[in-house]
This record gives sequence, structure tokens and C-alpha cells, in this order.
Amino acid sequence: MTVYLVGAGPGDVGLLTVRGRELLEAADAVVFDRLASAELLQLVPEGAERVSVGKGPGFAEKTQDEINACLVELGLKLETVVRLKGGDPFVFGRGGEEAAALIEAGVPFEVVPGITSAISAPAYAGIPVTHRGTSTHVTIVTGHEDPAKGHTDVNWEALAAAAGTLVILMGVGHRADIAARLLAGGLAPETPVAAVRNGTRLDQVTVRTTLGALGETPIVNPSAIVIGAVAALDYGWFEQRPLFGTRIVVTRAREQASELRERLEALGAQTVELPAIAIEPIDFELPALSTFDWLVCSSANGVALLFDAMTDAGWDARALADVQIAAIGQATADALAARGLRADFVPSRFVSEVFVEEFPDADSEGRVLIVRPEVARDELPDGLTAKGWQVELCLPYRTVVAEPDAAALEAVRAGAFDAITFTSSSTVTNTCQVVGAWPAVMPPVISIGPATSETVQANGLTVHTEADPHSIDGVIAALVDTLADGRSLPSHG
Repeated sequence: MTVYLVGAGPGDVGLLTVRGRELLEAADAVVFDRLASAELLQLVPEGAERVSVGKGPGFAEKTQDEINACLVELGLKLETVVRLKGGDPFVFGRGGEEAAALIEAGVPFEVVPGITSAISAPAYAGIPVTHRGTSTHVTIVTGHEDPAKGHTDVNWEALAAAAGTLVILMGVGHRADIAARLLAGGLAPETPVAAVRNGTRLDQVTVRTTLGALGETPIVNPSAIVIGAVAALDYGWFEQRPLFGTRIVVTRAREQASELRERLEALGAQTVELPAIAIEPIDFELPALSTFDWLVCSSANGVALLFDAMTDAGWDARALADVQIAAIGQATADALAARGLRADFVPSRFVSEVFVEEFPDADSEGRVLIVRPEVARDELPDGLTAKGWQVELCLPYRTVVAEPDAAALEAVRAGAFDAITFTSSSTVTNTCQVVGAWPAVMPPVISIGPATSETVQANGLTVHTEADPHSIDGVIAALVDTLADGRSLPSHG
């Protein structure tokens, strides 16, 4: 039985350590703060106990003594207890107090360090806290001491005399007093200052000022305040990404949304997931695949469900040894490739009409099996039938309207986004049904292709940009082109 004091890092989920991830995935219970990213909790096993002990300005779900008692209680009865704390447990995280309580109770514990915002927030703002020829040392200090002490341990005048870089955490509310004492200690009013709010997160904001103006400069919690010559440096990269500061609505099914969301966030965008469709598998009879000349797959979902059925039947890819395979779209071709099959035919444009036009005519009594959702446009089977093929449909799933997240739905209805993406006609139809009333001023609509664009227009919306190529890559490129000046767009909070 062990309690692990794990640092969650500053907010960017990619900065969680490998050891931290391993422990979360094995946890019997997790006791967590008000984390910058709730995504970390998705790593915890479904049956694990979750205890929120979040603290914020002016409130606390549990006192520190109650948190200590909770850790002791869980540590005495469970194998793996994770105490998940923002930043690093031992950098203004009160991890030392929790360790002391565990030692007193005889509960084994380990410390898993995390990346502190004192270093990472400036780094994501392009500010090195030490820099050759500029600063040889850095001091990390809290700007919010325990009020119960009745005195201060921070000698701000001495810190001013020490020069170097000063990083202040939890100091926004006392910044005017701190600045006055640093000035009294000899620092010049023109000393550069940078305040990084929500450092490493997609809503990061960097405010640059001087020590003399710090008290009057609007700064919002939580911010890491950097004081010293390095605060004038600007090796910016995080806030310079092409979609930084924009908010984009993703309407794909939850099963498909992660790839698009991750790629958009890598470009700096915040994403609002409003899955308009859900994939509902259907019981279907698996046909004798070897009797067909062609297998045509219209989606990655269809590929996955077809292969699941093949596995259940005791078949593998050898069942398709003499069958040629076609894919409508690169994502579908990639899904086939992941299962060791290369598509023999992929159309130049990922729409049914182009597929039919470029697909070969039937030489004789050729047979084609089309794997597609239960409800779909008939251009593909009708077109191939007209070219002489005997067409049979395999319908392993249907798309149904998904239940949206209430907060995401409200954000969309309020127009609190900069663009919305549609990757299929069904996402358009279902999203319009769920949203109901669109905002009076509609942000840009990005469509993946002609069929989707037609459905957008049929639902009373205007397509701003149609992806070219008609793929997720094309959608992302269209977003970058459309929102090239996205960093100047108003913040949505």
C-alpha cells in the first residue's frame, strides 16, 4: 500500500511525466486538486475512487488537515493511491505537509515530481529564466504567504539586491505592495516584468510591463510573474502558432474526434467538442468476401466494424486475398493500412461522384461489396450499378444523434467560437437539429467536401471554405487559411 504524491504539471497534459501517467493508469483511488486539465482524470481506471479536494481563491472543498486525513485513510486500505497535485508537489504545493502526515501514520509514500509553472510558464512565453550574459540565477518565491503566521518570511528588499531573475507565484493580488518593496530595495522602475496567465494552456496570455507600472497593470490569476532582465526577452513560440487564440467547434463523432482535436490543439487552437453523431453498430451477416471482385469501404468506422466481424468469424486478411480493395478517402485507406491492407483504388477526390467516375467499368458479371452506414447517399451504389457491377451492401452501423455537452452547446448557440467544422452530411444534419438556433452573426463554416457543403446550404448555412483536398488535412489547411489573423480575434473566455 503506497500513496504517491504526483505532480500533474502546469496544465499542458503533454507535460505529465511518464511515471505520473503509469500511476494514474494503475490507481485504486485518486485525490485531486482543481486541475488545469480534466483530461488527466481520463487516465484513471473506471472503477477507481475519485476524491476532489480542489482549492481556489476564497474557497476550499477540504482543509489541508482533511486532505491529510483522507490520504491516510485511503493509504491504509488501498494498494495504489495517487495524490494528484498541480505543478510540483514540493514547490508551493504543500506536499511536504502531506508527506509528514503519512510518515506519522506509518503509510508508505513516494514523491513523483512534476514540472512547476515557475519554469514552464515563462518557457512557454519564450522567456528563459536564466540566460547567458543576462541572468545567472533564479529565485522562486510565493507572493501569498500563510496569513495565519502573522508575519512575513520574504525579505523583498534583499531579493531586489540579489538581482538575477525573480519568479513570483500566487502574487497577483499583492503585486503593488511587492513592486513597492522591490523598488525600495533598489530595483529600477524600468525593470522588465512579464506575467504569464494560464501558462502552457491553450488560453495562455502574456502581459509585459515594468516594475514601476506593475501595480496598475491589469493582471489576472493564475499568473506567474517574472521580474528581471530576462523578462524583456521574447523567444516566443507557443503563442505564435497559426491557430493560437482561436476556438474551433469539432462536430465529428466522439470515436473520430480525437485525431482532429489533437491536431488542432497542436496548432494552438482551443476546441469545443460538439459530437453531432454517434456510431451505433448493427448486427449484420458477414458475406462470403472471397466471392466479390471488389470491396469498397466508405469510412474508417466501416473498416473497423468489418474487421471486428471477420475476427469474430475466425477470419483474417487472407479472406481478402483475391479481392481488390477501394477506399473513399485517405482516412479510410489509412484504416485499411493499419490492418495490413493497401487500397488498390483511391479516387483523386474523396466524393462518391468522383469515385464512380474514376472506378473501372465491369468487364463481365463483376461483383462489388460496399461497406457503408445504414443511411447514406445512393450515388455510389447506383453509379456502380450503372457501370455494370453487381452491387451488394454491407451495413455494419448507423449514425444517430449524439447527446451534446450542455456547456459546449451553450457556447455554440452564443457564437463563442471562431469556426465550425463539418466532416460529413450527417454531422451537418444532426448538429443543426441539436443546436436549433444559430447565432445571429455566424462564424466561418468549414466543410470537408461538396456533398457536405450541399447539406450545409440545405440547412440554411453558408460555407465559408470547402476543404481541398476533401480530407482532414484539407479541413485543417482551410482553417489555417481562414483564421490566419486568428490571434487578433476577441477572446471567448
